[in-house]
Amino acid sequence: MSRIGKLPIAIPAEVDVKVDGQTVVVKGKLGELTQEVNGNMDIVVEDGMITLNRKDESKDTRSKHGLYRSLINNMIIGVSKGFKITQELVGVGYRASNQGQVLDLSLGFSHHIYFQIPVEVKVETVSDKGKNPLVILTSADKQLVGQVAAKIRSLRKPEPYKGKGVRYQGEEIRRKAGKTAG
Repeated sequence: MSRIGKLPIAIPAEVDVKVDGQTVVVKGKLGELTQEVNGNMDIVVEDGMITLNRKDESKDTRSKHGLYRSLINNMIIGVSKGFKITQELVGVGYRASNQGQVLDLSLGFSHHIYFQIPVEVKVETVSDKGKNPLVILTSADKQLVGQVAAKIRSLRKPEPYKGKGVRYQGEEIRRKAGKTAG
């Protein structure tokens, strides 16, 4: 039995969960999320708890037991509390601003980068004098907000010598020593 898969998921009062065959629909104050579940999983909703049970013991079913439990748990947390990722732009002249869902980044290239953010993700930029600019992403969908943050980070990854680039707030960059004068 999967240690994660066998744990029951508590459903908060403000969250509504519907199971239609192998589709799980979760509604809450921050939105609605849908997830298709493998046909070998049995989803039981009772007494404010969700339990996932395996129908067989095949390797594929056992390997996905904990996965689907985590996905459903993340959906419930997302529609009730939401997920937030903060990134900082470290470097001289690095700037960020947004007009609606379009993020305008200046990352030391000869041109600005205009990045279209999906509708499900809310974007906010903070530029305080003397501090690194921040890009704050919030959404009910953990997978989507993480994917958008990873794409923004890939535009200019932090380099190990000066530490310049787009990094997650609180991320430690492993620094390398530069050349030594001979």
